[in-house]
Amino acid sequence: MSRNNKKPDGNRVKSVAKALIKHKLFIPIIFLVFLLLINIFIKPGFLRISLGNDSSGNPVLIGNIVNILNNATELVILAIGMTLVTASSRGQDISVGSTIAIVGGVVMRILCGSETQPHELMAPIIVAFILGCLAGMACGVFNGILVSKFNIQPMVATLILFTAGRSIGSMAMGGLKPKAVASFGYYGNFIPGIPIPTPILITVIVVAISFIMLKKTNLGLYTRAVGINDKSSRLNGLNPARIKLLSYVIMGLCVGIAGFVQSSRVQTVNPYTIVPGIEMDAILAVALGVNSLGGGTLNMVGSIVGAYTIQTLTSMLTTLNVNTNAVPVFKAVIIIILVAIQTPTVKSFFTNKLPFYRLRTSNRKEAL
Repeated sequence: MSRNNKKPDGNRVKSVAKALIKHKLFIPIIFLVFLLLINIFIKPGFLRISLGNDSSGNPVLIGNIVNILNNATELVILAIGMTLVTASSRGQDISVGSTIAIVGGVVMRILCGSETQPHELMAPIIVAFILGCLAGMACGVFNGILVSKFNIQPMVATLILFTAGRSIGSMAMGGLKPKAVASFGYYGNFIPGIPIPTPILITVIVVAISFIMLKKTNLGLYTRAVGINDKSSRLNGLNPARIKLLSYVIMGLCVGIAGFVQSSRVQTVNPYTIVPGIEMDAILAVALGVNSLGGGTLNMVGSIVGAYTIQTLTSMLTTLNVNTNAVPVFKAVIIIILVAIQTPTVKSFFTNKLPFYRLRTSNRKEAL
């Protein structure tokens, strides 16, 4: 009797384990936890969060986890927009890093005018933020029109701003490298009296708005439908060109927010060195989130997990004192392995063949 009861329980455990392994977010979350465990092994106090003081004596939260959440802000925001672009257009926007340079140039020009080190801001910060977002959205409109109206492949269409964007950002600042007053740095660091880094709060707001938007509107459904088959979606009453254009505009808005945060971190912008390689990290975050780079899927949670995974990996390599120039090599090798593990061939091997073989072997033994 007890043996009969154990069999259903064992089968239930196996079915639950198999369902977990098959879940889309299983491998990304396991890998993120694995990276955190490695960091804990390297530095036992890795998860410790304490209350310290910043340079001005204000109480702030400090710790490795806080740094990861803080430093991943721009990447998380870009991953949100990149997920929509990938789902709808079946391609990626490789111009986001250069567009951040444009946004940063516009923000600094609005705040500093033609002065290199002004003693006060030339315009309210909210004005600079709005104009920076509009600049990012204008770049998104440009890319979106090329993709949706002229049917140019996304990577080719966005290659234009990828090539020219940093020069445009320098031109926006008049060739200068101005530095804004310290109060502008609150949005990239800490607001006095609030111990949580401001970029983390901005991330929470952006993520919350994006999930509300996906839940309360049909944007997610429409982008997936257009990404799967734009001709069929047109027959169902959708306008594929409009959906693609909208996704690039949202991408531009995300770039505007990320550019504002990045320029606020050090109160200045160097268009030629700002966020190098972040476009590749954003694409990798989408891929790590089990989103098809061929379009038609939209897993926003996965992309966000992928962004934090990349930032955790970067933090681990920094802790190991890996040479800065060698960091991309290590990241590429590890991410290739992770992406390969998520391929259908490898996943089917672990989720179907091995459990089936073991179950079949155990059944044979019981029959004997």
